[in-house]
Parts: sequence; structure tokens; C-alpha cells
Amino acid sequence: MDTIPPRDTTTGQTWNTEAYAANGRFVATLASSVVALLAPQPGEHILDLGCGDGALTEQLAATGAVLLGVDASSTMISAARQRNLNVEQHDATALPFHQQFDAVFSNAALHWITNQQAVLTGVHRALRSGGRFVAEMGGQGNIAAIRTALQAVLAPYHVDAEATAASFFPSPATYRHLLESVGFTVQSIDLIPRPTPLPNGMDSWLNTFRNGVLDHLNPAARATALAATIALLKPVLCDADGNWTADYVRLRFHATRS
Repeated sequence: MDTIPPRDTTTGQTWNTEAYAANGRFVATLASSVVALLAPQPGEHILDLGCGDGALTEQLAATGAVLLGVDASSTMISAARQRNLNVEQHDATALPFHQQFDAVFSNAALHWITNQQAVLTGVHRALRSGGRFVAEMGGQGNIAAIRTALQAVLAPYHVDAEATAASFFPSPATYRHLLESVGFTVQSIDLIPRPTPLPNGMDSWLNTFRNGVLDHLNPAARATALAATIALLKPVLCDADGNWTADYVRLRFHATRS
């Protein structure tokens, strides 16, 4: 019997590693710029926060840096272990590390966390003096069309798509303030539009990245809502040849601990 992946207790998301690999591999493959900003060096101890299935952790480890990946999802941790990576299951808001790392890295994970104060405090504590925190996450305006369509379609079902998804997409000014409030010095922070092709279409994206919202509906209502959402989005996110592009906007930053 297949096991059902556990849900994220905050967002209700279920992380299915096969679906993520099929529909979300772009998360790792489009990370070259934030990896370049990290500039990992051989022998450095780096914490990969929200490592997922380890695809990007594996790339970082290939540089000769000493990687530890952490993720809250047991299914993702199991997948990362199959890559022979050093990983541990931890909630990002309760990191147990104390001045152990030269750098903390995170890609496409921080926007799933509502308690930013707790995670940033833990990251700051995990870094050695002079250590750097380099990350990319969803920023202000991220998937705006998708979120607006879901909010409109799900309102008649009495589902608040924004509140249910519990995603956090801040402006540079907002996140700079959060970083500085826990003791970081911000070296750079930028909002970067990044239209992202969806080779498997919008249906697959929604079922992978918004299942925590859609699962509030019964199967028939879910199918109807999906069709309505896709119909709303098609004129703005799908071209004449049927190619879908998601309206991603990323927030990328480099901060250091004194």
C-alpha cells in the first residue's frame, strides 16, 4: 500500500517527492544565480535550509563544501538520503545549531514559513561570526495572477486561498527590516522578476504547489475549481502554442553576521 506523505501543519501542503521531481525540478535548475552569490568554497561548512529532495544540496556538495541539509518534510528527507547526503529533519523555526556554519543557504523555502522571526533568529545563531546567509525566496508580486485567480475561484466555496496557503512574499524593504532586527547586516537584497516556464502545464503546478488549498474541496468541486482557475489564467499565462509560464518574482539576498 502506498503511504500518504505527511502534511505541512502550517500550510496543509503535502510534499510528494515524485510530483515535485516531475513538476518542480525548475526550483533547483534555476538556482544558478543564488548559488553564484553564495560562492561555496571547499571545506566550508554550509547549512542548506529547506533542502527538499537534495537536488541542489548535491550540487553544492560537489564544490567541496561540507553540506548539511535540513527540511521539515520526512518524505523530502528520505529522498535526500537516497542521494547519500548528510541531512536531518528539523523545523526551520526550531534550528538546534550554535555557531557551527560558515554559511547558511536557502532556495525557495523561506516563503513557506510564517514565523520569520523564529527562523531568522535560528539562522543567525547557527552562523559563526562573519558567516553569511544567502537565500532566494518568493518576493512581493510572486505568482500574483495565480493567487488572484485562486482567490476569486475559491471564494464561493468559502475557502480563503491566500490565508490557507499561508505564503510569505515580502518586499525588499520588509525583509531587510526582518534581517536587521535579528542582527544581520544586509549586503544586498533585490527583487527579481523571473517568468518561469511550466512544461507540464498549470494543472500540474496547481496540484503540486497549491494542494494544501485545493484539498479543502471535495473531488468534484476541486475539479471544477481547477478548470475555472486554469480558464482565468489561460489568457495571461499561456501563449498561442499552449506553453504555460508562471509569473514568478524572486527575492534574493546576502546578509552577514557580525
